[in-house]
Amino acid sequence: MTSQGQAHAQAAPLAPGDANGTTTAAHQAHFVFVPLNEHGHLIPAVDTALLLATHGALCTIAAPVSTAKRVRHTVDAARASGLPVRLAEFPLDYAASGLPEGADDAATGDHRIDPAHMMSYYRAVSLLRAPIERYLRAHAPPFTFPTCVVSDFFNPWTTELASSLGVPRLSFFSMSAFSVLCHHNLERFHAYDGVEDSNAPVVVPGLPEKERKVVVTRAQAPGFLRSVPIPEWLELGDYIERARAEADGVIMNTVLEMEPEYVAGYEEARGFKVWTVGPVSLYHHGATTQASRGSDTPAIGAAECLRWLDGKGPGSVVYVSFGSIAQAGPKQVVELGLGLEASGHPFIWVVRNADDVYDEAVRGALREIEERVEGRGLLVRGWAPQVTILSHAAVGGFVTHCGWNSTLEAITAGLPVVTWPHFTDQFLNEKMAVEVLGIGVSVGVKEPLTYQAVPKEIVVGRDVVEEAVRSVMGDGEEAEERRRRARALADKAKAAVREGGSSHANLLDLVKRFASTASQASAPSGT
Repeated sequence: MTSQGQAHAQAAPLAPGDANGTTTAAHQAHFVFVPLNEHGHLIPAVDTALLLATHGALCTIAAPVSTAKRVRHTVDAARASGLPVRLAEFPLDYAASGLPEGADDAATGDHRIDPAHMMSYYRAVSLLRAPIERYLRAHAPPFTFPTCVVSDFFNPWTTELASSLGVPRLSFFSMSAFSVLCHHNLERFHAYDGVEDSNAPVVVPGLPEKERKVVVTRAQAPGFLRSVPIPEWLELGDYIERARAEADGVIMNTVLEMEPEYVAGYEEARGFKVWTVGPVSLYHHGATTQASRGSDTPAIGAAECLRWLDGKGPGSVVYVSFGSIAQAGPKQVVELGLGLEASGHPFIWVVRNADDVYDEAVRGALREIEERVEGRGLLVRGWAPQVTILSHAAVGGFVTHCGWNSTLEAITAGLPVVTWPHFTDQFLNEKMAVEVLGIGVSVGVKEPLTYQAVPKEIVVGRDVVEEAVRSVMGDGEEAEERRRRARALADKAKAAVREGGSSHANLLDLVKRFASTASQASAPSGT
């Protein structure tokens, strides 16, 4: 049933001092989070809201119903523990946006939206501005009218929301400062001007470390929404850039001590403050929500994973996952499996939606691999409890698509990585892991693999997979040095979120800086 513009929130308001833990405080900070639907953006945004709530801020997470239901169990658990956090859910107006009804809530396990409907989806989400504002004005507990909007940078329309509410707006980045600064400088200094070949190497200008040259191609780092020359996408990219430039600051899921020069470089380039608060996944450390973070319907239970891992030696298992968007093609996925088999190492391999995406020939090949490596290889056909797996002592390496969340989760677990980027910021994250941090081995992918007009059948051969896994998991001097660096980075990451650490201090600063200076409970009703 369509909303016909009658959007309303499903969350109950929090009253001061109620069972959900909200305290009556004339100066309480109230952050309104407006995340993006993609797992890589949504999960860390919610984790950040929960971390701010642990320090006394009220946090409202405003999202479409289809997005909200993927994190409802996490938010409900936080509320039950006494944290002042609430989830406000809004139905989309399908008719007004031109989005097919239900297109935002696909039946597949990853809930991906068909690329053909993405612009309509973004239009539908932008139409939530007025309903969200009405909800916030109607349901603001006494003394806790919103004091700050925190929006994913892909939601530029929140500029108008924050302006109408009369509060500051911070951009949320589930990306590294290195990646964001590289993208910014490539555009700011017009690095691609006069470069016709999209695969021609270009040095990223204006980086803090002059002795380290970071080389990319336009194909690898085209800029946000610049890879496809479709007017609507380019217009959205321009809108996003204007909104980013007008923000009052940035919250970033990264660790200051891991990339201080790039955080400082981005602050200087933009002229506003960057609050680094990562690794936000550590909010769930040791909690029951760790295994279900991002999905309440995993394809395999955490207990089953842990039992399997308990039977393996320390550091002997390689974990393989390409995240929630990237998908290996039919021939490539078989080649990957054969390479893992040939490596000789135990492995957990997440083959997302294998039964829905691949034909019977490929599914049969995967079953044959599975039979041959029984006891040594575990195939997970769907969502897996990644943080729980990476944290286990038996895991010694991670074959990753280089999404920033996965990269940072590997760093937090002290693991070296095999890098296999597919698109967007993943090539820059690969450079971060391999060239800047020295914890990665590349499989040699040079151009995007996702959203290609004509996908290549096999990009990485089984022998390359085998060699890369052996290199990361081996006993040589280089392998041990990568592990040493990874363990040192893990120590920095964990120290950052502890009391006295940089991320802990930034969370406290956010709560203090964006606290209300006066009661606004009687704010005007607005639109």
